Amino acid sequence: MILITVKFPIRADRLEQWRELSDYYQRSVNAEPGCVFFEFAQSVAEPLTYVCIEGFQDAGAGAEHMQQAHVARFMNEMPDIVSARPQIIYVDAAEVHGFGPMGEISPRE
Repeated sequence: MILITVKFPIRADRLEQWRELSDYYQRSVNAEPGCVFFEFAQSVAEPLTYVCIEGFQDAGAGAEHMQQAHVARFMNEMPDIVSARPQIIYVDAAEVHGFGPMGEISPRE
């Protein structure tokens, strides 16, 4: 599995454009056959920073993802939306196949 985390610092005057583009992009990526998960979340510590967490089945699915029209649109529009260069962590984790239960926390009865 390919695991990616990206922090996107967003310009305050471009939040509405960000919301529209990120909604479109998230829906499009999640529809890709090789996508395991793809989500954006607003940072609690930095409200103008949005974090993307994504997982693809393997490197081939990640490569196929990069060929999609919605990726080209996202990459083309984002330079006008970000306030600084996004920061990324990319991990190729062959032994991981998706989310599993967390042992330390479970709902109280």
